[in-house]
Amino acid sequence: MSEMNRRRALQLLAGLGAAGLVAGCGSDDDDAPTDSGTPVRIGLVAPTTGALKPIGTEIVNGFQLYLDLNGGRLGGHPVELITADEGENARTGQAAVDGLLKQNVLALTGVVNSAVMVAIRDAVEQARVPLIGSNASPATLQSVVYIWRTSYVLNEPGEAMGSYLRQQLPAASRVAVIAPESVGSRDVVEGFRNGFGADDPRIADPVVWTDAATNPGDSAYTADIQRALDRDPDAVFCFFDGQAAVQFIKQLRRAGYQGPVYGPGFLTEGTVLGEVREPEATGIMTALNYSADLNNTANRQFASVYRKTHNTSPTTYAMASYDAAQVLDAAIRLAGDAPTAQEVNLALGRIGQIDSPRGAWQFNQSRTPQQRWYLRKVQRDGEVLSNVLINELATLG
Repeated sequence: MSEMNRRRALQLLAGLGAAGLVAGCGSDDDDAPTDSGTPVRIGLVAPTTGALKPIGTEIVNGFQLYLDLNGGRLGGHPVELITADEGENARTGQAAVDGLLKQNVLALTGVVNSAVMVAIRDAVEQARVPLIGSNASPATLQSVVYIWRTSYVLNEPGEAMGSYLRQQLPAASRVAVIAPESVGSRDVVEGFRNGFGADDPRIADPVVWTDAATNPGDSAYTADIQRALDRDPDAVFCFFDGQAAVQFIKQLRRAGYQGPVYGPGFLTEGTVLGEVREPEATGIMTALNYSADLNNTANRQFASVYRKTHNTSPTTYAMASYDAAQVLDAAIRLAGDAPTAQEVNLALGRIGQIDSPRGAWQFNQSRTPQQRWYLRKVQRDGEVLSNVLINELATLG
């Protein structure tokens, strides 16, 4: 966040009132220790270069906004936020985490790429430093002690959409499934098949797997899309994000397919709708744990300040990072005047329900959110295309 944006956020905070903006995390403030003033270091891992940079920017913005609205403190302690570039692959992400761990950070947050999350698992667990991941969350990440996630598990958006389409699509319809061959995609597709019914004949087999490049060219998916369309589908379920989503949507429409498209919300989240023309994206339906137009107090306040600070609506990436700061705030406060990484990790299990812009949620035994999932549809909202909230799909986790 630029210095100008920080000033704007603080001005908005003053105008709206601090008491109304800071969401409660379920801790007992009457029993909490007072501000000690002892600085703490937090390491934030996010792509600041490469094709995943737009998502990384949202991750940074969300965390920084919470800091700005809380005087630059977490749990009463001034925060030194150290950001490391995750890059685009497991090697660069692991180097970023290793560098932060050498700087004596109290906790880590961020991580966009599921391959990075898998690669850093052992380093984080061995260092005994809590990581509050705010995006990447592969289903294979099991039996962890120090890794928490404020986002989701990647099979959940597929499961939520699969359950919905199982009820909505006619018995004679046919769904083509297409996705990049990656850790995250396999989780999403598996969740979709579980939600829809793995043996349901409406799912066209096999899955069409594409290249997993984060910045594909303008014909990268042409052959794969044609393979999917050769099955004469009535609907397409897919999983892409960022620049890959932009290219996939454009190439799918260019191939002549004008039918319904479904997927996790990442397909149309962030900067995607700014790069895809209205006829191409209009009508796409997605499942996600957040919509910027959710009508609850925490979201009205969060989304209002975010829009006025960054001149754009917040995404699930920004929201989950904002919540990562929120749960760290509560945990560090519970850990006391001189918190250690291990004490903060123990406190994370005690913070209870989080009053989040997505709606109230809490950590489950897997250290991931038990939360609601929503159905969204791309349509014009005023002058711009938006992911408009349609209804609630399910509570998962």
